[in-house]
Amino acid sequence: MSVVASSPRAPERVPSPEAKRAPRSVRRRPGARRTARREAIFGFAMIGLAMLFVTVFTFLPIVASLGLSFFDWDVISPPKFAGLANYQRFFTDQPVLQSFAVTICMALAIVVLQLSLGLFLAVLVNQRTSKFGRTFFRTTFYLPLLASTAAVSIFMGYLFDAKFGAINYYLGLVGIPPVPWLTSPLGAQITIVLIVVWQQVGFTFVLFVSALMAVPVDVLEAASIDGAGPLRTLLRIKIPLISPTILFAAVIAMINAMQLFDQPYIMTKGGPGSATTTATISMYQTGFQNLQFGYSSAIAIVLLLLILAITGIQFLASRKLVFYQ
Repeated sequence: MSVVASSPRAPERVPSPEAKRAPRSVRRRPGARRTARREAIFGFAMIGLAMLFVTVFTFLPIVASLGLSFFDWDVISPPKFAGLANYQRFFTDQPVLQSFAVTICMALAIVVLQLSLGLFLAVLVNQRTSKFGRTFFRTTFYLPLLASTAAVSIFMGYLFDAKFGAINYYLGLVGIPPVPWLTSPLGAQITIVLIVVWQQVGFTFVLFVSALMAVPVDVLEAASIDGAGPLRTLLRIKIPLISPTILFAAVIAMINAMQLFDQPYIMTKGGPGSATTTATISMYQTGFQNLQFGYSSAIAIVLLLLILAITGIQFLASRKLVFYQ
């Protein structure tokens, strides 16, 4: 009987920690690749559609206005090259310069009131109401923004009418004489500013409520433990943390306010006198009433450059006033 000797087994290799940690290559399935390709094509299509919209309705009109600003054109006769004559006329046209001054003053008042009132309401609602209350107030304050600006302006024009308006009627019931809301220069400017703020404050309110809800709770608890009161917490913690949102709201509000047209044109036609004639109304009157489209385009380009300059100043000031986490 023969005995067969078995050969000794080779020692097993123990994988090193580096080998265990080595990532495994994951192969995508063909279906996943097709899905990713479709998503990429859809994304690029949406981006291309947005860029086409911006090009057709924003970029090309700006380029066309810039080119037209160097011509004299009344639609009836062919355009005549004028060089920089329209821009030279702008800096000597006192009514147009006054309309720009009115625009800047009203825009500053609108932005200050809109930001301060929106922040005040947002802090109040964020501290004193529940989740349902915040949703209710956000919906309520945002509703005026959804209404047509023209419809709101017509309604407010009747409401603030000096002779037949409902406000003066109820003021007369308590012995207060009629207030010239829209028939005095200062009254018309204040009334339009208040109406614009009332309609636009919902936008900043929603932004500020969302920003305040995103403030870290541990930071607020640490401030409370250190003995910081509500006012100090607001000024030293909440406002610095939401300062990027405040900057965004300020930039958007200033751009919209510098293009103010509907409310003053519908309610006062730029009057009384030229008290509420904004830059856009002056541009409209020059182009569509006086048929001076070259000069109107020059006014539009100057307004665009002014808005860009103010926006740049806001971003420069934000370097010291805005804090990013």
